[in-house]
Amino acid sequence: MAKNILICDDAAFMRMMIKDILSKNGYNVVGEAENGAKAVEKYNELKPDLVLMDITMPEMDGIQALKKIKEGDAGATVIMCSAMGQQAMVIESIQSGAKDFIVKPFQADRVLEAVKKVIG
Repeated sequence: MAKNILICDDAAFMRMMIKDILSKNGYNVVGEAENGAKAVEKYNELKPDLVLMDITMPEMDGIQALKKIKEGDAGATVIMCSAMGQQAMVIESIQSGAKDFIVKPFQADRVLEAVKKVIG
């Protein structure tokens, strides 16, 4: 059965790129969110197998959204994405419960490797 994935990024073209990579490889993109607040809302509504979450977003950043999602569902699977390979953010993401971290610009095989690693 195809795994359901929620993509959260404030840049529409990034969401489109990720959606394209995942769809071509048999994953089902069930929703998209353009900020952290929407990500939490969509997560609770859709209960996806995985969330791909950008860190830097308006309204609520990805780390805050990750914490909110984990509060409501400790078993949530989230992979963080960020253009800024800042060590502190990577560490905070992992400590907050993220399963992996992908640095932009994306390499399609890196995205797929991360997704396969955490949800098969």
